[in-house]
Amino acid sequence: MRTTQQFSVTLPNEMASQLRAQVASGDYASESEVIREGLRALQARDRALDQWLRQDVALAYDAYKTNPEQTMPLDDVRAGLAQRHAGRTQKD
Repeated sequence: MRTTQQFSVTLPNEMASQLRAQVASGDYASESEVIREGLRALQARDRALDQWLRQDVALAYDAYKTNPEQTMPLDDVRAGLAQRHAGRTQKD
């Protein structure tokens, strides 16, 4: 049984040039290798995003729902960020 499938892909000229350049550099043996690596990178990004959402965001949301009085109003957050930004730009 075959473990691969063949696809025909249409790319904008700029992406096609980048694909060829990756192969020409010797980093990859074929255009297929470049595309496989790109898909692996997308999978890794999706896994990292999912992990962040499940761990950090969900935990923060649960903490908010459990104890909403410990949160800060959005206007206060914005004012604090603006103040920090102003302090940094004055130093530069």
